[in-house]
Amino acid sequence: MKRVIFLIADGVLKPSSLFNTIEIFEKANEFQVQRTGKPYYDIRLAGTNLKQPLVNGLFTLRIASLKTADKADLVILPGFAEQDDFGIRKSRKALDWVIEQYQAGAEVASLCTGTFLLAATGLLEGKPCATHWKAEAYFRQLFPELKLHTNKIVTDQQGVYTAGGAISSLNLALYIIEKYNGRETALYCARVLQIDIDRNSQSPFIIFEGLKDHKDEAIRSIQKFIEQNIEDRLTVEQLAMLSAMDRINFTRRFKKATQLSPADYIQRIKMENAKRLFESTGMQINEVMYKVGYIDIKAFRETFKKIAGMTPGDYRNKFNKII
Repeated sequence: MKRVIFLIADGVLKPSSLFNTIEIFEKANEFQVQRTGKPYYDIRLAGTNLKQPLVNGLFTLRIASLKTADKADLVILPGFAEQDDFGIRKSRKALDWVIEQYQAGAEVASLCTGTFLLAATGLLEGKPCATHWKAEAYFRQLFPELKLHTNKIVTDQQGVYTAGGAISSLNLALYIIEKYNGRETALYCARVLQIDIDRNSQSPFIIFEGLKDHKDEAIRSIQKFIEQNIEDRLTVEQLAMLSAMDRINFTRRFKKATQLSPADYIQRIKMENAKRLFESTGMQINEVMYKVGYIDIKAFRETFKKIAGMTPGDYRNKFNKII
């Protein structure tokens, strides 16, 4: 059997990321019992006892301590709800335990904001990673050196997995089950639990909010200028002049403040506005293109697909109920 240990670290846990993922592994066991007569996964929880508010009551878990936990084949870090540091400062012993398990041969996976805890172990250095898109700005502040891909649903490299937010955790569980048990088992879990197994991008669901949680007022004023002049064809040179800086210094300061280059930031702001127009109006693609300052339909389509994860037409058809 493959031993899967869900790490319960100190912090405010997201119960959905824990229990929904456990249910997928239980369904995989159900399928394996039907086929082979025995389960494939030994599912356990280890870490710290948990007691936290849940709706109008208390949510309590009594957990095996890390000292008594057996060696894992797979360690899974559920997501956290708290915005201070997602459990990092409170979980030094848990971080050390994860590192020890990985060094002993275990694979490690994080769900949603559990990627913050995984990042603090150092195991994500040089590897791609994902987390919930709403946590992007804070993650980039804490771990600017890491390769964050908020468009990804799942990342996998050298036995380290991460998932984007919310339901993406379920897609990671299905991905791991398919890797260990094959497509048939993963499809069974997906069908029983009614999960879209082949989702591969968070991009259509991202709301880009501007990455303004920094202290550089000059850059913040430029960000505001960009947002107020969506229809213009903005250039980095123009923005540098507006901020009374040379291009090199402006670009350096902008990226330090926002974790994005000025050109990438302009694109994301424009495409976010395009998404809102596709969702809420009956505008044609060309009309939206002009409204966000593009005149080349090919460039607009390519940029939109890169950022939104689907073509303008597909996005409009999926999210607009007016047309």
